[in-house]
Amino acid sequence: MRLPVPDVLLPADQLGRVHFIGIGGAGLSAIARIMAKRGVPVTGSDNADTPFLPSLRELGVTCHLGYAVEHLGDADTVVVTTAARADNPEVLEAQRRGLRVLPRSAGLAAVMAGQRVLAVAGTHGKTSASSLLAAALLHAGADPAYAIGGLLSSTGLNADAGSDELFVAEADESDGAFLVYSPHAAIVTNIEADHLDQWGTEAAYRAAFTEFVGRIDADGLLVTWADSEATRELAETGRAAGLRVLTYGRSADADLGPADLGVDLLVPGEHNIMNALGALALGTALGFDADALRAGLATYAGTARRMELKGTVGGVRVYDSYAHHQTEIAGDLQAARSVAGSGRVIAAFQPHLVSRTRALGALMGEALGAADEVVVLDVYLAREDADPDVTGRLVADAVPLPADRVHFEPDFDAVPAELVRRARPGDVILTLGAGSITQLAAPVLALLEARDA
Repeated sequence: MRLPVPDVLLPADQLGRVHFIGIGGAGLSAIARIMAKRGVPVTGSDNADTPFLPSLRELGVTCHLGYAVEHLGDADTVVVTTAARADNPEVLEAQRRGLRVLPRSAGLAAVMAGQRVLAVAGTHGKTSASSLLAAALLHAGADPAYAIGGLLSSTGLNADAGSDELFVAEADESDGAFLVYSPHAAIVTNIEADHLDQWGTEAAYRAAFTEFVGRIDADGLLVTWADSEATRELAETGRAAGLRVLTYGRSADADLGPADLGVDLLVPGEHNIMNALGALALGTALGFDADALRAGLATYAGTARRMELKGTVGGVRVYDSYAHHQTEIAGDLQAARSVAGSGRVIAAFQPHLVSRTRALGALMGEALGAADEVVVLDVYLAREDADPDVTGRLVADAVPLPADRVHFEPDFDAVPAELVRRARPGDVILTLGAGSITQLAAPVLALLEARDA
């Protein structure tokens, strides 16, 4: 559901009682936690009991399961997830009452008000890069507020209120949210066409990042990847606007390269080396000790759903990842290959959104060819309706592997057994996707245990 951003954005302490519709999601739960920690009366509802809700309940936040009119209580303001349907009863009741109804972006802007915002944007890597930045700053003695898209390993939280002026924010471009913020500094990890249901064309998508850079403080800082044409152009845009610009990557003219990282990371993959360099560049530019930042990066053990090790049974390691775009798939499969050693990589992929699968499904299938065995699920619909012409088979048919090594499985409950049937000791099973596929790690591990009993 797309909601307009008000012309005047109020700080959180002026919103009265705030109710979150979709409080179980990564974005809204982060905002709700920060508001609650700062003394704002908060309630919420969701149709699922997600991993983000226990820490909210510990703060005394009432989190209803299911949507019903009575859940609004005496709320003054309602913050709504983009995944909400227009016929959601709580949305309809809030509109009927004439309550202040805000999209997620306005809710995040409310808790960032008055702080020095460090925004992390980009097509891929936002959650990992913002998590690395938060972990590095915390280790270097800062106490920033942060709102990120996953659970930070060092704290077990996806958000906290902090005690100093800094605010680390994952800035999402999928619905244009990042154009609501006015950061002091920003990291842009990369730019590659995505979310064309929102932007229409790749040119419009790239133009949005140019507009985002234009929202950085005049005396602020842009940190961006040096190794792509799109981000190099963005760096030039920042310099032309008078911003201080730092770049990182493997290009010879990058300000920071892998040798500057100086530590071994606990998280695998080239993409995490790049994300860590971006965090190091921004942290040092803010005046923090480089060695302290490096030490923080070295202790970072990952974020939930970003190449997260879920368990090992019988020599088979099971990882889960949020990757839902072909570049993310390729990066995570490269990381999986690095940890598999002589073992094989067995990938299960759930396409996310009909519109994305229609536009990019063939490219996703090509990327999955880097695995040894592939199981493709049907499309996770999220906020869209099904299209019988756009299914997971579109992805499976594009995987460049022999037919016996690729399987399209539309029955969600049958996937764990299919993965276990293909796995042998030494292999890595990697579940990929932004939807319900994250639920499969537990039954996969249980079946592995039963097989080895």
